[in-house]
Amino acid sequence: MPMRGLCAEELTVSLPSSRKRVFSGIQPSGVSHIGNYLGAIRNWVRQQDAYDSVFCIVNLHAITLPTDPDELRQNTIIMANTILAAGVDPGRSILFVQGDLTEHPELSWLLSSVTQYGELRRMTQFKDKAGTGEESVSAALFTYPVLQVADILLYDADLVPVGEDQRQHIELTRDVAIRFNARYGDTFVVPAPDIKAEGAKIMALDDPSKKMSKSSNTVGSYISLTDTPDEITKKIKRAVTDSGSEIRATADKPAVSNLLSIHSLFSDQSISALEEHFSGKGYGALKSEVAEAVIEGLRPVQARFNELQADPVYAEQILRDGADRARAKAAPKVLEVRQRMGISR
Repeated sequence: MPMRGLCAEELTVSLPSSRKRVFSGIQPSGVSHIGNYLGAIRNWVRQQDAYDSVFCIVNLHAITLPTDPDELRQNTIIMANTILAAGVDPGRSILFVQGDLTEHPELSWLLSSVTQYGELRRMTQFKDKAGTGEESVSAALFTYPVLQVADILLYDADLVPVGEDQRQHIELTRDVAIRFNARYGDTFVVPAPDIKAEGAKIMALDDPSKKMSKSSNTVGSYISLTDTPDEITKKIKRAVTDSGSEIRATADKPAVSNLLSIHSLFSDQSISALEEHFSGKGYGALKSEVAEAVIEGLRPVQARFNELQADPVYAEQILRDGADRARAKAAPKVLEVRQRMGISR
């Protein structure tokens, strides 16, 4: 059941100074899919005992594209409840909303003075999101990588858990930190990307050449964390497969490889063990067992999520406490930057 009546002091824990700090953010895009869960959130949960962890719901990044205000507020709570339901413990990690701290946009502006136009112009995600309408998109979409840099550098993060598609953003963060340190003195920790080989990229069920995404026009391309067992079973049974009948994870079988990867991550069985298990069996058997593994893996997360959704006050309290704890780290860093740049006298 949800914890109640906790104050910021009770949530604060003593963390050994030898532990490295991890920072990661996620956009409040509503209910997550299993790609978000397996590729990011579950790893946060599993690593929170090893690192000093700071997790952020990046609602300022969400407004780089047109967004409904009420929907954004609702999605922010949904994302908080998703993260908590997955197992992130506010007693061991900091969880907060980016927009609750003015330090994030302030540092973003200060760091924009040491970020080069050409660096932003080369960001592949801007090109992907802008598409052919580059001249009409918001300036925020163009400059949001600087805000992402600020998010990370505010907390002196040593490691940033990201997917391979975010490596370019971490490289920019490192470049900006190194440039600032060279110009104004040693101020920022230069972070490294933490890219996991397993679960880093779950592909769409209807097209294994594309990453699983809720922006797909086909609902059957992804599995939502709130899908019912029947919905999960139907989606997986309709998933595309490859030519031939052999069940193995090879480059020429991307669809089967994706299903094996999903099974492996939910069942904690190795890919090689699964290949041996399915030897001589057909795609029908594979899909049935993948569905079972997903349903069982999501069952406790879904139960906890439903509890939290029924008690929205709990998430709000956790986020307020998290913002206070994050501000205790962010405010001194911004003050240091202002002093080094001559903004504060």
